[in-house]
Amino acid sequence: MSKNNNNNNNKSVLRLKDYRVRSSDSLSKVVLLHSLKDDSGKFNPCKGGNRHTWFRRNVKSVAFMFVLTAFMFLLDSVMVSVFGSINFHGSSSTRNSDGREEDSVAHKERPIVEMYGRLLNLASSALAEEEFKQESLNFWEEPYQEASKWTPCADKRYPTSLGKPGESNGYIMVSANGGLNQQRVAICNAVAVASLLNATLVLPKFLYSNVWKDPSQFGDIYQEDYFMRTLKDDVHIVQELPLHLKSLDIEAIGSLITDADIVKEAKPIDYVRTVLPLLMKNKVVHFLGFGNRLAFDPLPPELQRLRCKCNFHALKFVSKIQEVASLLIKRIRKFKYHAAERQLDKQLLGYFTPSISSKEDYVERGSSRYLALHLRFEEDMVAYSQCDFGGGEHEKKELEAYREVHFPLLIERLKNSKPVSPSELRKLGKCPLTPEEAALVLAALGFKRGTYIYLAGSRIYGGSSRMHPFTNLYPNLVTKETLLTYNELAPFRNFSSRLAALDFIACATSDVFAMTDSGSQLSSLVSGFRTYYGDGHAPTLRPNKKRLAAIFSENSSIGWTTFEDRVRKMIEEGQRVRVRGSGRSIYRQPRCPECMCRS
Repeated sequence: MSKNNNNNNNKSVLRLKDYRVRSSDSLSKVVLLHSLKDDSGKFNPCKGGNRHTWFRRNVKSVAFMFVLTAFMFLLDSVMVSVFGSINFHGSSSTRNSDGREEDSVAHKERPIVEMYGRLLNLASSALAEEEFKQESLNFWEEPYQEASKWTPCADKRYPTSLGKPGESNGYIMVSANGGLNQQRVAICNAVAVASLLNATLVLPKFLYSNVWKDPSQFGDIYQEDYFMRTLKDDVHIVQELPLHLKSLDIEAIGSLITDADIVKEAKPIDYVRTVLPLLMKNKVVHFLGFGNRLAFDPLPPELQRLRCKCNFHALKFVSKIQEVASLLIKRIRKFKYHAAERQLDKQLLGYFTPSISSKEDYVERGSSRYLALHLRFEEDMVAYSQCDFGGGEHEKKELEAYREVHFPLLIERLKNSKPVSPSELRKLGKCPLTPEEAALVLAALGFKRGTYIYLAGSRIYGGSSRMHPFTNLYPNLVTKETLLTYNELAPFRNFSSRLAALDFIACATSDVFAMTDSGSQLSSLVSGFRTYYGDGHAPTLRPNKKRLAAIFSENSSIGWTTFEDRVRKMIEEGQRVRVRGSGRSIYRQPRCPECMCRS
């Protein structure tokens, strides 16, 4: 890498790590100048003979100012040297904070990649011009009043509610796979299936994954007693199998049900025909994996409502997660909170919801808004996409090698199918958005350069060099790793689900949530939570990758005003208030009679 690029990287890292030092430097200088002004009556010294008199009178203040300024420059240099060696996220470490091992090649310094240099220059100029102007378009708010007419009501009891059966047909065990968000969906689907089959649900277990390397179980993430208490009128739930069933060989008696035995998006009738006879015969069945094994439609309204009640009401994070998440949000907001308690905060943070002493205190201190961004640009997703991201031959070989090791089934499928070029994949909207593209979208939407941005996950392929175009436009980028101390994160380190819970809460309670991949389970669940509890004041930005690819394809000629207009129109259309369509996820789109009530 060239010397200039090294300097740029150092500056980028410094923006992330050292903004407090710089702000204190400026503040000290302002205080000094103000003291000089107060001491002399006027800052400008008198003309002629009075000039020496003024100098003698203020010689100590002047000397002190020069000494302090020199000290600040020295401190600034020290901070650069300390943080300059740190990559965007601990590049010297061989293990991320979520506990997943990373290939050492992902940590090597590499050249800065810019696919849209011309647009980046236009965006930089536009942000500079807008810095002191009032925001013309406000994406900090929901654009449609219709959103506030939908209110949560999945926890209400109705005369038609199924209720808990008098006698159970047997016990259902579930071992859920995947990460935090996949497990959450599996839990709520299991609750619905237990109700459907008049069964008793054993508190779900989480499978250990060689990918996530997280041994956490239900009670490490969610409040067990609260979960059972919230659903006590709907389904039988116990913590363990009774003793007389524990000794059974579940597989030997034919009660082990894998994902191969139940089709994806199975309908209720599939469970009645396949699972119920086994349950009635053996009094126990064990679902192993249970990923996306219950369709969203057709499903009886009461089972749909039960799914919503489980996801939005019964699953509350344990107090340790709530406490650290509250601390994280306080630091993002610089200890300035909302004047009124929000349902979102209360549901996700419980007793640790930040509060203020009075409205006057809130007005005096102001509110620090932030945007949360879920940037899906991890190495596995980048490699799986087979797209080109402007990194040249080195990047191509690196991603090919990653696919060979981690996606052997994909490699076999590619050998037997017609190849699709990277450019065609991009046109079809199949490529993950790069940090550069995400920054350009935010700039087009009018978010100012000083916007505070929380980055969820942050295990970005390419590290600081790939993030450079983003941090160059938006330097106030923070993560849980930069906001929390080593000791505060210690109980979460090497537990990916607990770390993901912090990201979930920080994203869900943000003023604006921006996603780059609508298919992401985290983005889907977060956007659903914001719809359910947001009261019409929790906007979510969903880019259409196919339309965005068409816009970016005109990089060499498109004007900035035209770029802004097309991006804004795309986002606004994605924010329209829609009732959940048939087959759509009720966790992502809860606006429907089974989940929410319309006033």
